[in-house]
Amino acid sequence: MTTQSTPAEKDPADMPGTFPAGTIEPEYVLSGAVEIDPAGVFSSISPAERTFRDRARTFATEEILPVISDYWNRSDYPLHLIKRLGDLDLLRDGIDVEGFEPMSKMAAGLVTMELSRGDGSIGTVVGVQGGLALRSVAYCGSPEQKHRWLPALARGEEYGAFALTEPTHGSDSVGLETTATPTRGGIILNGEKKWIGNGSIGGVTVVWARADDGQVHGYLVPQDSPGYSATTIEGKLSLRAIWQAHIRLENVFVPTENELPLARSFKDTSRVLLASRLGVAWSAVGHATACYETAVQYAAQRKQFGRPLAASQIIQERLARMQSELVTMQLMAAQMTRLDEAGQLTPARASLVKFTCTRTARSIASNARDLLGGNGILLENRVARHLADIEAIHTYEGTETVQALIIGRDITGISAFA
Repeated sequence: MTTQSTPAEKDPADMPGTFPAGTIEPEYVLSGAVEIDPAGVFSSISPAERTFRDRARTFATEEILPVISDYWNRSDYPLHLIKRLGDLDLLRDGIDVEGFEPMSKMAAGLVTMELSRGDGSIGTVVGVQGGLALRSVAYCGSPEQKHRWLPALARGEEYGAFALTEPTHGSDSVGLETTATPTRGGIILNGEKKWIGNGSIGGVTVVWARADDGQVHGYLVPQDSPGYSATTIEGKLSLRAIWQAHIRLENVFVPTENELPLARSFKDTSRVLLASRLGVAWSAVGHATACYETAVQYAAQRKQFGRPLAASQIIQERLARMQSELVTMQLMAAQMTRLDEAGQLTPARASLVKFTCTRTARSIASNARDLLGGNGILLENRVARHLADIEAIHTYEGTETVQALIIGRDITGISAFA
């Protein structure tokens, strides 16, 4: 009787790769060129403004994008980039500083847009250092204070913070309770501040406190002052590559020469915040731009049901809607900036542009995240990081509700603030 032999089993390690077609996902290239100005909103910017914009774009592409996901993932602050921003003259947010070339408000907006397009934390660095701290000194400081602090802050040689918000006073920051009590040679500060960008990294903090006249005043407080303690807030979902602090002020002595002489009421604080709201709107444009261009590129490269996503009618409708929303943001931010340059940016207009741009950026980011499917939650694909960061800019410098009440008061002539 003949015995039939059984073929020997093969070791899988000895077998050549036989992956079925379509099981290996291609590597998507999501950093290519996309038309992001279809309406020509930026076609009329000046050569100087274009230079600032292109410098910020190059910095974001070459120095932010290669490293930021790692910092964001670890919730670490790339402090060295502050000095680089200063070296490139990208920190001033349009403030005139002696020894620096003129920087228009439009140039400042474009810089914020491009930096936020790279990463929201870096865009916020400019908002805190330039838009808030440096602007407070420029608007409210003495000649001596301006000479001491403006060039150093603009170059990133010193860190600047702006301490207004308190643990129990966010939207109603006008009701802040930090006190400034007169003493021999200056004042004594007592109170707490929360969500203060750059408040725990060394440098100077512009502290807003209520003096014995009942008004809100501003003070320059070095962060190594006795009684000044700051804890970096952990566990953030948004803006993870910049640190915000919870600050305690316990009998902090501030000499008379550190009092901002033109910061005598909350109206002076509001002057600083008015300009910063326009900066937040530009940041929203940058975030939305990043999400839109990623969605366009992904739709062209991702294949489902045997064809690129971009070949589907529903995807083209989504992209058209996103482009329409992006252009709306660009037009509003550019127009409000022109009004600001003409001295016509009212509180209601500043609130309108922030209200519109941050909520529209939310819509674009959400749409892009959904279009990318599961890949939309990966940090390497940009959208998830921007989606999370937009939640922060939607809130800071005044929540959507506060902006709506300012706009509503302008429309009706009736204040609905509680």
